[in-house]
Amino acid sequence: MIRRAAFTAMLLASCVTPALAENSKPQPVPYVDTIPAARDIPFPGRIELEIDATDTKRGIFTTRERITGVAAGPMVLLFPKWLPGNHSPTGQIDKLAGLHIRAGGPNGNREIAWTRDPVDVTAFHIDVPAGAKALDIDLQFLSATAADQGNIVMGPDILRLQWNSMSLYPAGYFTRQIPVRASVTYPAGWTASSGLPSKAAGSVYSYEPTNYEVLVDSPVLAGRYFKRWALSPRVNLDVYADKPEELAATPDQIDAHKNLVTQAVKLFGAQHYDTYTFLLSFSEQIGGQGLEHHRSSEDGVKPGYFTKWKEGPGSRNLLPHEYTHSWDGKFRRGADLWTPDFRTPMRDSLLWVYEGQTQFWGYVLQARSGMVSKQDTLDGYAAILAQLDNRPGRNWKPLLDTTNDPTMSQRRPRGWVSYQRSEDYYNEGLLVWMEVDSILRTQSGGTKSIDDFAAKFFGLTDGDYGEVTYTLDDVVATLNAVQPYDWAGLLKQRLTETGAPAPLKGFEANGYKLVYDETPTLAFKNAEAARKNTDLSYSLGLTINKDGGLTGVSWDGPAFKAGLTPGDTIVAVDGTAFSNEAMKAALTAAKTRKEPIVLLVKANDMIAPVSIDYHGGLRYPHLVKIGAGEGGLDRLLMPR
Repeated sequence: MIRRAAFTAMLLASCVTPALAENSKPQPVPYVDTIPAARDIPFPGRIELEIDATDTKRGIFTTRERITGVAAGPMVLLFPKWLPGNHSPTGQIDKLAGLHIRAGGPNGNREIAWTRDPVDVTAFHIDVPAGAKALDIDLQFLSATAADQGNIVMGPDILRLQWNSMSLYPAGYFTRQIPVRASVTYPAGWTASSGLPSKAAGSVYSYEPTNYEVLVDSPVLAGRYFKRWALSPRVNLDVYADKPEELAATPDQIDAHKNLVTQAVKLFGAQHYDTYTFLLSFSEQIGGQGLEHHRSSEDGVKPGYFTKWKEGPGSRNLLPHEYTHSWDGKFRRGADLWTPDFRTPMRDSLLWVYEGQTQFWGYVLQARSGMVSKQDTLDGYAAILAQLDNRPGRNWKPLLDTTNDPTMSQRRPRGWVSYQRSEDYYNEGLLVWMEVDSILRTQSGGTKSIDDFAAKFFGLTDGDYGEVTYTLDDVVATLNAVQPYDWAGLLKQRLTETGAPAPLKGFEANGYKLVYDETPTLAFKNAEAARKNTDLSYSLGLTINKDGGLTGVSWDGPAFKAGLTPGDTIVAVDGTAFSNEAMKAALTAAKTRKEPIVLLVKANDMIAPVSIDYHGGLRYPHLVKIGAGEGGLDRLLMPR
């Protein structure tokens, strides 16, 4: 017995010994950040840029850059990475090519070897040789030539030039402390517009000397077909199009844009620019855009902006939104979002003010100006309220956390948007600010509104296009200066709560309630046409393209519960070949029968029937007026 037990113990020990062997355990290689931190001191030299933008066939921008005031020894050159307006590290370093750096001095130009930083791939380390007086830099920016490569910015008749994409700047300085002078050669016969003043000599535009921060904030729109309308003594509408017939605007259409400027200035008071230019493109050749700047905005939509005006509101919310950003986002900016250069990470915690209140004012100003009718504005609100009213992602993800979305996903598509949420600080922010307006009206007995907040918060020094930062405490203090209330408690609750209904109370207190019926609004149908889909989000919980492909499935909706997934394709509906009309007809027919709707669905390589036991018919969102007389929302949308 004793010998057998001892043998058994030895056998077990021999079996487990290999498992006790120590695995290899390396130690990390230390990383030392040798990129100088930005300092608020003048750069001793300047940047000189010469850009050739004439290769429109291949979409290639060619840059010749000189940086003076350099000193012998280690130096770091940076490509802009964290871009204002994008709220994320979206600098297109992958499209920079052909980089050569040479040292200019008494010994002639000598090629300098560069090394990309192993952690920050937008930084280039060099050693400036003794005696060098300047750096001469050659590079190309290669525009996307197809949509799957990114946003196309150069076409045969039109281009968008963003200085941050085709230049490097010296590390170690606030960008506002780096002087710069730039010129661009455009194709013969083209016109170019920018918020930065310029002088043209033939095809060469020489831009007013400025600093690198302002340069990056002053993009260019250029093209063959151009028209300008003066909207005020300080504001111009510069429009470029693929075809000249797209530039045919009626006097009433231009008057609406003039009214936009008038209403914005009445709202905010001061203007935070010396001059302002809407850089508006109507193009299939280059990608769309909506990006704010202090003295301009990059606004790009599909053709038909003027010519299809009567078909619905289209993209006309874009200009009111981006123009509002000159005050909200560019001039007043969240303290943790402002950065001294384009390498320092941005923190987006206050985007519910930056974008949320801009979304709020964009809709108000479109109505006050007449760019979009009051009814179409109400219908646009209805779509926003319905989206958030049917957002199961609100059960787990608070509004505040959506401000991290730009950094996390950088607007890459999400499969389950209703559950994952995606930048809801825009639209849910709008709802929060409508609630703030309703409380201001109620608490003040109708003497105060959010207009009073806007004037106090944004309407500071006229002509100042620097930045004034703020915190949540500053927002609360300004609200209390307008009307005392527990604003801190309200805002913190709205920012952090989960599991609560969408904050629709502001609309209801201001006189309008969300309802659903079987008839889509003009704005809803217009949005479907623009997206080229059929939106059944509030019935089956689906959006479908013209070929039956599911572009969206609402989490926990009828289609979701039946097992449908984005990317599936509907082949047939109740035994009839798929069409959008057949789909809607099936929903209507199912209202008066007990049998489910039966879809034939292709998922991957399998085709199978899917039954959806839904009998609620078509459902589309509307706002209906509640209460008598003018409500707060009626007054909010009135011209001043």
